[in-house]
Amino acid sequence: MEAKTIDGVKITLNYASAADAPVSDQEIEAYLKRAYEKFPHGHLESLTLDIDGDEVGIHYGLAPQQFDRIRRITGYLVGTLDRFNDAKRAEEADRVKHGISCGC
Repeated sequence: MEAKTIDGVKITLNYASAADAPVSDQEIEAYLKRAYEKFPHGHLESLTLDIDGDEVGIHYGLAPQQFDRIRRITGYLVGTLDRFNDAKRAEEADRVKHGISCGC
């Protein structure tokens, strides 16, 4: 196993045997370029390459992204209720909220 950091990305190289050819920094940069093209909106934190002869397994580690909840309320797709006027807020408050019951 070999570890290094390139452009702020943690790189891990796992060789199946000592006879496997070492991966150059230029090859690693090509794998990084591929990752940036494949995940243009993601933030790449790590790259793991599993080398076994001519075969290379590529594993990307992307940073978690903020998830915004979107709900359909009173006919509108919304994430938050902050843009609703008083009437829409009252309509949302009066809604019947259904729970999931377990048939146990």
